[in-house]
Amino acid sequence: MVNVTRVYTRTGDDGTTALGDLGRTSKNDPRLVAYADTDETNSVIGVALACGNLPRDVQEVLTRIQNDLFDVGADLAMPLRASYEWEPLRT
Repeated sequence: MVNVTRVYTRTGDDGTTALGDLGRTSKNDPRLVAYADTDETNSVIGVALACGNLPRDVQEVLTRIQNDLFDVGADLAMPLRASYEWEPLRT
């Protein structure tokens, strides 16, 4: 039997949630919807790839899209800054 452990941090009770740098943003921030949709799309592609029976060229395109979606999701999870300490992956 699986034992489900419940985790309550209570950090979101004030209507905010953590970003990738542990900063906080409103749960109404449009970025949250965007990266949730990005993550869901990425998951659907993963299921399609796992089910198999796709032509090789389709697998390659979906794999590339999936990798790009991981990058987009990571970008959306980070707060916007005027400048960064690293070179951007995409412009």
